[in-house]
Amino acid sequence: MSLICVQKEAFNPGDEINAFSTRNSNSGAITSFVGQMRNFRGPDRTKGMPINTMLLEHYSGMAERQLSDLASSAQSRWPLDDILIIHRYGELKPGDPIVLVATASSHREPAFDACRFLMDWLKTQAPFWKKEISADGANWVESEESDKAKAARWNR
Repeated sequence: MSLICVQKEAFNPGDEINAFSTRNSNSGAITSFVGQMRNFRGPDRTKGMPINTMLLEHYSGMAERQLSDLASSAQSRWPLDDILIIHRYGELKPGDPIVLVATASSHREPAFDACRFLMDWLKTQAPFWKKEISADGANWVESEESDKAKAARWNR
C-alpha cells in the first residue's frame, strides 16, 4: 500500500505522521523524514547566501507516475506495510515543509533503509526543479555530487 501526493498546498508533517502511524498501528516500525526549505544557499549556513523564497516546479503527471514507480520499487526491495510520500511544489518560504517520506514495516531495518532509499532517489532523480530567490537574484539548484553518490549506492 502506498499514498503519493504532489501538491501545492502546505501540509502539517506532525498530523500526516500521526495519521500514517494510526493507519499502520500493527506495524512494528514507522520511520519518517521531513525535508524543509533552508534559509541559506550552499552547504554551510554560516557562509551561505540568505534565501527569501524558493519556487519548486514539477512535471505534472510524470512526477506522480515516477513517485508511484519509486514506491513500488521500494516495496519490491523491502517487506513494507505502507509508504507515504508528500511533495510540494509552488512558492515556498524558509521553514516550509517540502517533502515527507514515511515507511511502515514489521521491523526497523527495512523501514529505515526504504525511507533512506526513497529520499536519496527523490533528491536526485524526481522531476522537480528548485529555483532559489535571494537579494542577489535567482539561482536554479542542481543536485549535489554527494547526493548523487548516496543515490548510486542503491544501484549495487
